[in-house]
Amino acid sequence: VDRYLHSAPHDFYDDLQYQLAKKLTEITPGSFPKKVFFGNSGTEAVEAALKVAKRATNRSRFLAFIGAFHGRTFGSLSLTASKTVHQRGYFPTMPGVEHTPYAYCYRCPFKLSPENCDLWCARYIEEVLFTTYIPPEEVAAIFVEPIQGEGGYIVPPEGFIRELRRIADKYKILLVVDEIQSGMGRSGKMWAIKHFGVTPDILTSAKAIANGLPLSAVVMRADIDFPESGAHSSTFGGNAIALAAALANIDFIMENRLPERAAKLGEHAMKKLRDAQEEIEIIGDVRGKGLMIGVEIVKSKESKEVFKTGRDEIINKAFKRGLVLLPTGKSSIRIAPPLTIEEENLDIGLDILIDAIKEVNKETNR
Repeated sequence: VDRYLHSAPHDFYDDLQYQLAKKLTEITPGSFPKKVFFGNSGTEAVEAALKVAKRATNRSRFLAFIGAFHGRTFGSLSLTASKTVHQRGYFPTMPGVEHTPYAYCYRCPFKLSPENCDLWCARYIEEVLFTTYIPPEEVAAIFVEPIQGEGGYIVPPEGFIRELRRIADKYKILLVVDEIQSGMGRSGKMWAIKHFGVTPDILTSAKAIANGLPLSAVVMRADIDFPESGAHSSTFGGNAIALAAALANIDFIMENRLPERAAKLGEHAMKKLRDAQEEIEIIGDVRGKGLMIGVEIVKSKESKEVFKTGRDEIINKAFKRGLVLLPTGKSSIRIAPPLTIEEENLDIGLDILIDAIKEVNKETNR
């Protein structure tokens, strides 16, 4: 702070930038040379990824997914498709963005089942979109969350992300993985994309990277870059305080094996919630990886009817008992405690949640 807090990190050399960039190139998927761009927030990272993908490929179209959340600034908002409130009053957004169904198996938009769908939600891109109205040679990048966040904490089948990688490779399209919510160990691996055995061309990170301080990072293949200096920058992106926090945070995460810890605690939480699911009618689905778990509330298991008012009432009842929860998707509850949480405290929280669900279930099915 005393030495150079005043300097603009994108204009003057900062050893902390070098250290964190080097660390990120080492811990992100892919053994190829990489470059890193620092910003202040997740939406900044997505904006940078949009711009660099467009310039690096000389293409102008993008694909994103229904249910996606990538930010609220204009470019990232154009990729976002999780709630109408985000879009209302801002049309038209950035042209050239098309949304396609995500692999939401509990509510398959094609009314298929995982056993017989042959990953149609991914193949739909190539077999329908690319043969009817989107020339694949005009698509710069596919933006995808390996686990959808605001869309409902949706975990796709393993083959879905691999099929996206195949399509991207075939048509020389960049695969951009948004790890802003799922990264830094939350899913039980340092990066959620590692569950699927896929290496992205560009990875965006923010939120937990500096443990509360404003920082984001775009990690990309070294050959993906802006063609000239000054094509993109950020005045305070990669400020010294946030960089120091991120370095300390990553060291702490790795030294204390927090991804492995999240995986173990997540298995415990999933078992407890799935046991509750068997006896509670309004728990439609329990899904997740590590400590990124979604509980979908429905009016009945048979109908799978969205039960937003019930979900909201569960959150209110839990809050009155001392547990803070956030909604996600149309009628799901997200469970995303600190990766350092003790199992005893996790159980207390889960018990409060389950009791609140039981109470709403009883009121609903009198």
